[in-house]
Amino acid sequence: MGEKRRTRSRHAGFISTRIAGTDGVSLEIEKWAAVLERNGYRCFYFSGENDRPEDRCRLEPEAHFLHPEILALTRACFGKDTRSAKTTREIHRLTEHLKERIYAFVRDFDIDLIIPENALAIPLNIPLGLALVEFIAETGFPTLAHHHDFSWERDRFLVNAVKDYLDIAFPPNLPPIRHAVINSLASQQLSYRKGISNTVVPNVFDFATPPPPFVNCSARLRRSAGLEEDDPFILQPTRVVPRKWIERSLEIVHLMNLKRPVLVVSHSAEDEGDAYNLRVREYAQRLGVKLVSIEHLVRPKENPDGGTETGFFSIGDVYRCADLVSYPSGYEGFGNAFLETIYYQKPIVVNRYSIYIVDIEPKGFDVIPIEGFVTRDIIEKIFEVLNHDDRRMRMVETNYELGRRYFSYEVLEQLLLGMIRTLEMYYRA
Repeated sequence: MGEKRRTRSRHAGFISTRIAGTDGVSLEIEKWAAVLERNGYRCFYFSGENDRPEDRCRLEPEAHFLHPEILALTRACFGKDTRSAKTTREIHRLTEHLKERIYAFVRDFDIDLIIPENALAIPLNIPLGLALVEFIAETGFPTLAHHHDFSWERDRFLVNAVKDYLDIAFPPNLPPIRHAVINSLASQQLSYRKGISNTVVPNVFDFATPPPPFVNCSARLRRSAGLEEDDPFILQPTRVVPRKWIERSLEIVHLMNLKRPVLVVSHSAEDEGDAYNLRVREYAQRLGVKLVSIEHLVRPKENPDGGTETGFFSIGDVYRCADLVSYPSGYEGFGNAFLETIYYQKPIVVNRYSIYIVDIEPKGFDVIPIEGFVTRDIIEKIFEVLNHDDRRMRMVETNYELGRRYFSYEVLEQLLLGMIRTLEMYYRA
């Protein structure tokens, strides 16, 4: 990668639609950046929304999947099998604009390695994906593409008028790219559908650095959730979207027959419309369960004061308050919330979604599993864990050690640096 590169730290440039908040892609970018930084890299960020240090960022509005022009293209390209010439011209115009901005980002920050984060996997921003492909094809630039979700995994993208672009860019098969996926089923499908070799890099957590010691749960947080001091704090740490199956968590709380039946949801209902949010709130009313969203109180970063002074809470503060985590998702690309629960040493009810069955369950985690629906037997197992300290401690300590063994930063470090070494060998050849 050149003699001048050896006189300074190497520069990695993350490129995505959004690098902000607590969505899975943004969280994993933070973890990859932490591992790269401790191995001599400086990390920079190109996206349509960004909460990283300003001097490391290049904000480009058209890179965001919620930019009005990009949203208009998405509506014009999916759910139908032909597109207008006007739509094609608009895709080309935005592609050229974004490619110029990527060239400028790489030049201005003296980037050595680009890391497209899901931008070459799920077609939420077609011009950004095409711009990346053209940039890589024109420059042969070292690229480590990190894929979280593919178009074939989402029903909304199955009928489309952009098969040509999906074949070219989502993802592309170019020599300078090394591909990372987050689960073994995605790895198999990528090889089968595209003939692309890849590396499975699971989501991780910094298990080598234990969470801060627990202090009493903030009374304000409990009050905001409508809980009294002795009420169980039952948490679903996900967004309010259909594949999270919040109905199952509501059924768990209902069947627990609590004095004050409350389910706390930590994330928002943004990005996928309000219909599902309205549906689960109506369902909660029918079951007599209070559904409380605290997303307006949650910020991505840890608070040294636990929210006492700022009035805001980190997701870690919320986990530390929880007595039980409910994770009933029907589908997950991997399962960040599962790892967070293990890290904060909380008991968990988890639906056996496909990736859990293949990539997580065989490791031996001690959980309360469900098979898509809730039974009285599940409720008995929950109370067994909640009411017996020894049982609960065995569960969470076993899970923490398994997380450290299989899903730590050290595991990520070995895989990530190994892929970078193969890129360096390619460029020396």
